[in-house]
Amino acid sequence: MGEAIEGTQQTERARPERAAMPGVLEDIVQTIGNTPLVRLGRIAGSEAADVLVKVEFFNPGGSVKDRIGEAMIDAAEADGSLRPGGTIVESTSGNTGVGLAINAALRGYDTIFVMPDKMSDEKIRLLRAYGSRVVITPTAVEPDDPRSYYSVARKLVEETPGAILANQYHNPANPKAHYDTTGPELWTQTGGRITHFICSLGTGGTISGVGKYLKEQNADIQIVGVDPVGSVLHDFFYTGIMPQARTYKVEGIGEDFLPSTTDFSVVDDIVQVTDGESFRMTRRLVREEGMFVGGSCGSAVVGALKYIRDRKLGPESVVVILLPDSGSRYLSKVFNDDWLRENGFEMTERIYGTVADVLATRGGRDVVHITPQAKVAEVVELMKKHGISQVPVVDEHGEIAGVVAERDLLQHLVAEAAEGASPQDPIAGLVSNRVAIVEPGTTLSVLGRIFNDTELALVRHEEQLSAVLTKIDLIDYVTDHYASARGYGHGQDVTTVTGSA
Repeated sequence: MGEAIEGTQQTERARPERAAMPGVLEDIVQTIGNTPLVRLGRIAGSEAADVLVKVEFFNPGGSVKDRIGEAMIDAAEADGSLRPGGTIVESTSGNTGVGLAINAALRGYDTIFVMPDKMSDEKIRLLRAYGSRVVITPTAVEPDDPRSYYSVARKLVEETPGAILANQYHNPANPKAHYDTTGPELWTQTGGRITHFICSLGTGGTISGVGKYLKEQNADIQIVGVDPVGSVLHDFFYTGIMPQARTYKVEGIGEDFLPSTTDFSVVDDIVQVTDGESFRMTRRLVREEGMFVGGSCGSAVVGALKYIRDRKLGPESVVVILLPDSGSRYLSKVFNDDWLRENGFEMTERIYGTVADVLATRGGRDVVHITPQAKVAEVVELMKKHGISQVPVVDEHGEIAGVVAERDLLQHLVAEAAEGASPQDPIAGLVSNRVAIVEPGTTLSVLGRIFNDTELALVRHEEQLSAVLTKIDLIDYVTDHYASARGYGHGQDVTTVTGSA
């Protein structure tokens, strides 16, 4: 924790006997746990199920990670790896560090925390306020890269005498803390009526510990995880194949590897959510429910509402969503309009909506596209048939490669005719990658700015081309649906030109 403050010691001192008083606790860690369960009455008001939230920012460190901070230190002391005067090192998105720092402050341990550089400045300052050393590492590197926050944490342990790695990703004390505390609390608070438990995924300790306990009480309880797009957990759960992780902005959840603290055997389903969806819901939770929570809380609620609607859960269902932390650590990001705009997120959906809203209200429409092997003549006929001037191009994996426009075809057939250009040439060399690609969660204010420079926007969902939008689609929506409508508009038929044999 750095140097001791004058007048204090970093070792346990004998305390004089004090008179017991029923309303007095002995130290701050005794306030960990027994957090309230609150009905989500406004945002989930139209849902048939009874939707409750477990509000973990009531813990003294402001997050669910206070539970495992205490448990991991207890376990390290019990097995003798952590001794008086020792140092606790951990790779953390911030909240686990706070949970460890609180307990370390009371027990006299130093702390060093390694954080990826996408984390908010508030988290860094908070850990330093506890006297912790904070080391920042790059986000966009592989887990086994020597610069990753996992690798740097291990190196610091090796270099620091008396240091241990708390190792929340592989420490069995992590899920056990939730088996011992969070699970029993939920069972008691709902009077055993809970039917579904939903939480965002990170180390997997929460869902694994809670899921194990609840299924021991009632095997029919459904345990559902929420994973951000870009994390590997959702795809691995359903395919058993490790996908390539991609960068995302929501903090504290998702992973680019498989933590051993995740027990998929107790998980029944995993729902994916986007950054934009998560941030919009986070801000709604504050403004409509008065719950000042972090971005991963928005993720959990969005994922839960998707699941409830998809499964058509009725009034007999009691759904509990865990909200991991407080919004106070995200003032410079989720609650900062400038940061959101700089990163392509605009929270104007209450006025105009999102790309998903346009797709949901526009109705089904064929998505015409071609492959790079299609012939020029085939593309010309396709344009004439559908009355279009640009055609999206997708590669053999179904991913967007670009577009081919009328002017490209004209240039090839007329200007390059002297060089032997033919209508039977493949269009591969005519594909332009200067194309506007949006996600279903892209706000319409962003889409409007895109249409200042282009006539066409391609909608990408889970790396695949799912729809094509034009200026008239946006005009129709804003004219007819000024009040925002929510939903997703996928499932259109896809017409593909692959090129003749």
